[in-house]
Amino acid sequence: MEIPILYEDNHLLVIEKPVNIPVQKDSTGDLDLQTLLKEDLKIRYDKPGNVYLGLVHRLDRPVGGAMVFAKTSKAASRLSDVIRRQTMERKYLAVVRGAPPRHKGTLEHYLYKDQRKNMVYTVPSTHKQGKKAILEYEIIEQNGDLSLLSVRILTGRSHQIRVQLSASGCALYGDQKYGQSHSKPGQQIALWAHSLAFAHPTNKELVEFHSFPPKEYPWNLWKYINNH
Repeated sequence: MEIPILYEDNHLLVIEKPVNIPVQKDSTGDLDLQTLLKEDLKIRYDKPGNVYLGLVHRLDRPVGGAMVFAKTSKAASRLSDVIRRQTMERKYLAVVRGAPPRHKGTLEHYLYKDQRKNMVYTVPSTHKQGKKAILEYEIIEQNGDLSLLSVRILTGRSHQIRVQLSASGCALYGDQKYGQSHSKPGQQIALWAHSLAFAHPTNKELVEFHSFPPKEYPWNLWKYINNH
């Protein structure tokens, strides 16, 4: 499997995650991204033994786009800290049914994850296991009953974008889990990790990376993507 490399140095590996591949080993036993990348590093650099590749953030299995891995434990620790302090800017592109209430705004919910069902639900703020989830969105374009959004997450909750947009009345195109009433079986979820920006773990300079979705339906409806 060809995995596009967006950037690489001694500390970082930034790649474009293909859709429908798990980020790390899971109960399915399917080949995962982390294992593939480790194998690639081992071959490319002729490394003996185990290769270190730290996972510092995740993308849902059906979601593609920009992801950063750490090539050293020091970089992993510093990137994890950047994420914990919410100073890594992560933006997504999302195609939704309908549109949010305003052209741009902030969505805030409390979310609870049922581990057994692997489902996330919005709950009242008083819920003992509810965790606050915040995202910012802006409508880039509209086309018929679909809208292209830019989404920036301020908290890293499981399935956050999918659940918050669905709860706001504009479920993601193709989301089989949180937009079943709108999505047909087999449709690919239209959520893409578009950009990452953060301070480099060693030299502290701001680095920024972009990834664009494939020009296939529904991504090919939008000038913003087609003009890239």
